[in-house]
Amino acid sequence: MTAMFSSPYLAPILLLFGSNIFMTFAWYGHLRFKEQPLLLVILVSWGIAFVEYCMAVPANRWGSAVYTTAELKTMQEVITLLVFAAFSFLYLKEPLGWNHALGFSLIALGAFFVFQKW
Repeated sequence: MTAMFSSPYLAPILLLFGSNIFMTFAWYGHLRFKEQPLLLVILVSWGIAFVEYCMAVPANRWGSAVYTTAELKTMQEVITLLVFAAFSFLYLKEPLGWNHALGFSLIALGAFFVFQKW
């Protein structure tokens, strides 16, 4: 099991998922607490973002050994959309429509082309 998490291919992806979960909460989690003072929300979000950076920086450092920078950024964007869609639906209780699915699918199609070695 430990070998799976230390894989140079898998570890960056798992870390990017973790970092995106934290960053999504840092950026959007406060929307359920609109009565809280903005300064408090900024400070809490900043603390959450620190944890995100502790995952994102190693993900990109280690990931650059096996992925190009364009591939890492593309993975980041696709993971961001997956995490955001789940967060929006489950945490913020916002519906996702066909237009969201189509838009996200087109971005995933773009990611497919980034990973091709033509």
